[in-house]
Amino acid sequence: MKTAPHEPGKRGVRVQGYGRAGIVASVSAVLCASSLLAIPSANAAVPEFPNNVVVFPDRDFVTIEGYQERIGQTATVEVKRGGEVIGSAQSEVVAGDVAFEINHPGGVCWGAGTGLAVTPDIRPGDAVTIKFGGVEAGTTTVQDTYVNGPSVREGNTVIVKGHVAPGVSTERMEQRIVEPALKDTSVGRRDARAVAGAAGGDDGYISRLEFGLDGPNTFTATYEFDEEAAAVIAAAAGGARAMAWEASDADDNRQGLTIAEYGELGGPGMGGCPNGPLQTGPNGPTDVKAAKVNGELKVNWTPAKAIPGTPAITGYRVTAVAKTINGAERVESGVRISDPKAAGTTIKGLSADEQYDVQVVSVSSVGETYPAIGAIPETDTTSPSVTASPEGGTFKTAQELTLTASEQGSDIYYTLDGTNPVSAGASAPGSTLYKEPIKVTANTAFTYAAIDPSGNVSGNKTIEFKITNDPVPAAPVISTAPVAGLGTAEVSWTAPDAGAAGLTISEYSVQAYTGTAAFGAPKKVAGDVTKLVYDGLNGDTEYWFTVTASNTNGAGEPSAKSAPVTVQGAVVAIAGPDQSVARRTTATPVTLDGTGSTTQAAGTTASHKWEQVLTGSTDPDKVTLNASTTLKPTFSLPVYKTGMTNNPLTFKLTVTVGTTVRTDLVKVTPVPDKVTIASATWRSGDMRVSGSGSVPGATITIFKASATGTRTVVSRVNVTAAVAPATGGTWSLRLRDNAAGTSNPGNLWIESNLGGTAGPLSTTNK
Repeated sequence: MKTAPHEPGKRGVRVQGYGRAGIVASVSAVLCASSLLAIPSANAAVPEFPNNVVVFPDRDFVTIEGYQERIGQTATVEVKRGGEVIGSAQSEVVAGDVAFEINHPGGVCWGAGTGLAVTPDIRPGDAVTIKFGGVEAGTTTVQDTYVNGPSVREGNTVIVKGHVAPGVSTERMEQRIVEPALKDTSVGRRDARAVAGAAGGDDGYISRLEFGLDGPNTFTATYEFDEEAAAVIAAAAGGARAMAWEASDADDNRQGLTIAEYGELGGPGMGGCPNGPLQTGPNGPTDVKAAKVNGELKVNWTPAKAIPGTPAITGYRVTAVAKTINGAERVESGVRISDPKAAGTTIKGLSADEQYDVQVVSVSSVGETYPAIGAIPETDTTSPSVTASPEGGTFKTAQELTLTASEQGSDIYYTLDGTNPVSAGASAPGSTLYKEPIKVTANTAFTYAAIDPSGNVSGNKTIEFKITNDPVPAAPVISTAPVAGLGTAEVSWTAPDAGAAGLTISEYSVQAYTGTAAFGAPKKVAGDVTKLVYDGLNGDTEYWFTVTASNTNGAGEPSAKSAPVTVQGAVVAIAGPDQSVARRTTATPVTLDGTGSTTQAAGTTASHKWEQVLTGSTDPDKVTLNASTTLKPTFSLPVYKTGMTNNPLTFKLTVTVGTTVRTDLVKVTPVPDKVTIASATWRSGDMRVSGSGSVPGATITIFKASATGTRTVVSRVNVTAAVAPATGGTWSLRLRDNAAGTSNPGNLWIESNLGGTAGPLSTTNK
């Protein structure tokens, strides 16, 4: 299998560095690191820069970019098809443009941390989602486009053809030929690219990407190379790709990116990873039990569930293997079951004097479970028991009765006329075999008993239901956390269904809890009110709440418990809401706000103290607080300079009244500009570097770094406003003669005095 480096973008798209795998990929653009403060959406939206989910369907390979505000957290990535999870993995987010990878050298395998041991066969239309704590933080839908044949060369012309399905935006597509040997030709880089629109290209070639030339749903990429040697190399390259993305932002960052690679094979990307779905045998059944009954073996199990994305389970093979060895042989007896829902069978015709081992496997179109699931037959003399839920009673609405036997494989029988459901170790005439929960809509008495696989019988039990058919409201929903006040908490909820047409909710009852214990009597409000300020609570104490709705028939079920809230006491510290502050070319004044904190209590004046929470004595983001013993201290957010970061600044407010001390934290997040390096070229006596910036007037510092990390400033340049109707700005630098240096400067980085950073980008020889 090939493990060629990949290049998930163009101008404005991050460089992928695969140091963990010993593979380095170069791209034509460098991402701005300034947007690391963006918080991902929680609604399955396309990831927002600098975060991204990049999918390589031909290698079943996923790269997670960004999410640097989540460093150290465990992310779950799921591949869904038709709403069903067909592959998943967990990994910790690490520092760097690439947070982690799945099914790629240096990354994790599919199934890591989730137990879903199969490498999914990722296909167009699949949704690849990243989650943190069960909350979605971005989803890429795999685009249906790919190169469908080898490249064709005619002289200096190379043509690449492919498929593009309806629904794929042709304006958000690129075809790319990847071949490192192109660097030694007039192209001067490891790839050539074709995009939709007018003919374009780069050094050494002109290209265009057209649609529909070979009929509907087709694309054609045409490359005209300056020299035939480059065309020969490009036509023979194995890295022809079709790239499509779901969205582009103002800086042309490609979000929700699919990279289809012609000729790449799916399945595991590294040794020890799970096979693909067509190479994976089916899951076996669970809880396999075997019992001796009158010279036969009764075998029961819990039906197997197919691994998502694998062929369906079609049945089971159950075998009794004699323990006696004759020569080199042991006798096998068994059955083949063509029912994937089967949960048991009986193996007959066995020798009464023989001991057997039992083996059960699931069967599908790709084979059988390996190894088989085994069981040792046992002689069972213990009678089963049966539990019912609910255990009868009087109910205002219809109920659902569930019967559960204590022993797997037991059959439960019931009657409705009070007669015994089981007689002489077998089901009695007129009894009914229980198969699934029973809907109870009227007054009914149930008598039930169970027979286990060994023929042991439980005792009979009768329960009675009385259904009054007086519908009550459904449970309300507390969708937001309660809001703490001084000895109070404001609880809000969503009104539920009133129970039936014509009924209305007459009142709500709100119950407070400390832990699992109810706190005092519930408080009530009218049925047209969905908010309550719950008073009389103890300060500095954590509470939970439930809400129950009632109508003329009575009370319904209570809501789930709310999120916890700590009620304010006599002394309160409130550091104010978190802030986001845009960096400027001069120091930016910031005011913290402790308004709402205690100023006096019990006739005593409160003292206030603000301090910055630092990472250590050399924290580069340390600022000086002015008036730190007042409710509204100030500080200046400095102009950005290396050493500093764009990490949130955390401040702690301490309020003291006598011996009582309360604290609260607030974060101030610097918002930098966005900058990119679009190109960097050098030849003797002439060096050119250019890029973009989101704020005209910002100063860009261009620098290179030595192997030891020492920075050398190349030059500085200002961002100028882009020509309308474009927004933002651009910057460019040209150094001539001695100022250009005597050699290629290599990798370049940039830094804005408004906090944006980007790099490295390799300087190309012209």
